[in-house]
Amino acid sequence: MLETVGEAKAQAKLLRSRLLAEGQVISHSEALERVAHLAGARDWNTLHARLAKGQARVELALGDAVRGQYLGQDFTGRIMALAAEGDGRAVEIRFDEAVDVVRFDSFSNLRRQVRGVIDAWGNSAEKTSDGVPQLRVRRVLSDPR
Repeated sequence: MLETVGEAKAQAKLLRSRLLAEGQVISHSEALERVAHLAGARDWNTLHARLAKGQARVELALGDAVRGQYLGQDFTGRIMALAAEGDGRAVEIRFDEAVDVVRFDSFSNLRRQVRGVIDAWGNSAEKTSDGVPQLRVRRVLSDPR
């Protein structure tokens, strides 16, 4: 899923060059519109506004490679379970490497797997004491599977 306007524009440029290699010529604006439709937006302006606000929807499937933050710590991992829950999705993530969820130097608490409920943008409603979502999830765009 696209996360930034720059990524969307790069996808449009790639689409345009691949179509040109096949003998089909489209304008840059047409490529942007096609990328917007593929991302589930009504048009380029809608996608641009969504991405500019950092509101790209996160599409996830079982087994997807993901990255994000859990309790302020960066992680990479895989989706082990996924289910609809209310307006969001219950997700279980197995980290590639254990994440220390304690910010103190005097002790550690390593987690290898976590569960949470995220919204359509990949953020949990639960927040840390500094107002940041406890869990933020983004799909890895170039999953090497």
